[in-house]
Amino acid sequence: MEISVIGSSQRINDIGFCSFSRNLNAKIFNPKNNYSKGCIFGQSHNFVRPSRSEIGFSLRATASAQTQAAVSEKASKITRTKHNDGVKLYVGLPLDTVSNSNTINHARAIAAGLKALKLLGVDGVELPVWWGIAENQAMGKYDWTGYLAIVEMVQKLGLKIHVSLCFHGSQEPKISLPRWVSRIGESEPSIYFTDRSGQQYKDCLSLAVDDLPVLDGKSPLEVYKEFFENFKSSLSPFMGSTITGLTIGLGPDGELRYPSHHHTLKSNTLPGPGEFQCYDKNMLGNLKHHAETLGNPLWGLGGPHDAPTYDQSPISGGFFAENGGSWEAPYGDFFLSWYSSQLIRHGDRVLSQAASTFKDVPITLSAKIPLMHSWCKTRSHPSELTAGFYNTVDRDGYEAVLEMFSRNSCKVILPGLDLSDQDQPTESRSSPETLLAQITSSCRKHGVEVSGQNSVVSGGARGFEQIKKNLLGENEMVELFTYQRMGAYFFSPEHFPSFTQFVRGLNQPMLSLDDLPVEDQETEESISGKNLQMQTA
Repeated sequence: MEISVIGSSQRINDIGFCSFSRNLNAKIFNPKNNYSKGCIFGQSHNFVRPSRSEIGFSLRATASAQTQAAVSEKASKITRTKHNDGVKLYVGLPLDTVSNSNTINHARAIAAGLKALKLLGVDGVELPVWWGIAENQAMGKYDWTGYLAIVEMVQKLGLKIHVSLCFHGSQEPKISLPRWVSRIGESEPSIYFTDRSGQQYKDCLSLAVDDLPVLDGKSPLEVYKEFFENFKSSLSPFMGSTITGLTIGLGPDGELRYPSHHHTLKSNTLPGPGEFQCYDKNMLGNLKHHAETLGNPLWGLGGPHDAPTYDQSPISGGFFAENGGSWEAPYGDFFLSWYSSQLIRHGDRVLSQAASTFKDVPITLSAKIPLMHSWCKTRSHPSELTAGFYNTVDRDGYEAVLEMFSRNSCKVILPGLDLSDQDQPTESRSSPETLLAQITSSCRKHGVEVSGQNSVVSGGARGFEQIKKNLLGENEMVELFTYQRMGAYFFSPEHFPSFTQFVRGLNQPMLSLDDLPVEDQETEESISGKNLQMQTA
């Protein structure tokens, strides 16, 4: 569950913000404190790289340069960048850092949190920029006020920013698509993904309308392009200096996938396989045309009739059955090839527009793919299939995806670096470690650089150890890791000391807190006077 900062009358001390408003320096950063015994922090991010035998790697704030080289040269660049610069560490800002009214939510708390991250030695932060906030009232009417304010705040502290451009909505906290888009959806619901029962997913647009003039005479691709261009011009003073990277949203939760798992699970049930999202009229029209083109018109009447529902076991029979399932039949190959190709085509179109828009700006482009690890020990990999990745025991479904990323000189963001096989329910046939290894292997093959994220904010030692294993392992290739996400729990006594210890384990110590220049320090008294307020969503 994501953590957010929202309106609250509670004080930080009342909800356990690590006594943040009273004891930031004394309790968190004092080297004499039990949480931080022996802890020393760097004033500068330009750390000298230690040997791997001593610490494994260091954190650096220098942004990695984009490359237009061939795939083989890209692959060698990954190794060189990793060896020289280590892994950059970012922390995600709250999803609702900028409110629906385009102001900074709890600016004082955000500012204090940023200073804590700066002192800890973090390289930068990830900032969600929402389509439903920046272009909310009318098509082409942009308001970047809140985002400019937070970027300026981060710039003053000397941190870097990776911006996530979010063309989707969020349920927690509640952030919708632009009002003018939602109004169109009321009269034309086919702009949304639809499942077999007719349930619509209204937190992003169906990829089948990418090039259709459904938004007041313009296509979503045209609207996205104009959004890119206005963002670029409005924040141009920060591009390449403070803003060093952009993540392009491609679907639900910003990921390249179908919203196949948006159904709320019943309590005490295993995650099901999800459902195919191909039942809006435009997706059905594309499927019908494709089937007729191949000479099998009956295959284009709808999705698999024997696929299970959201909560049903995928291996009990029907489409995903381990032996004799329809997924292995000619029809299954026809449908899954079409379904996955539509997703790749959507990603290619959006990323090519982004690459074209930002080609003259010294920033890196990234996009996120999911880690659909439930049921991946089965032969059919049903959770991946419904999400749009034609990956089975006999077929690599990520090759074509990562070839598309490579073609657009785009990094891939992989979540789930904190997940281990031993923590997964046996009944779910899950293996996040195996799936992560498969995807990173394809990234290496196609010369696609990798950034990583965690999936769960727990503060548990096992999660942090798993992250370190993925960052420091023999076959590691992660260039940048973003820890998700800042909020009240992030700074609580249950979590922040563990995070501090995690960062210390990655960071080369350079200077103690006492060595920091006076102007970079904030006194206990000045912080305590800020009356910070934060709570979880």
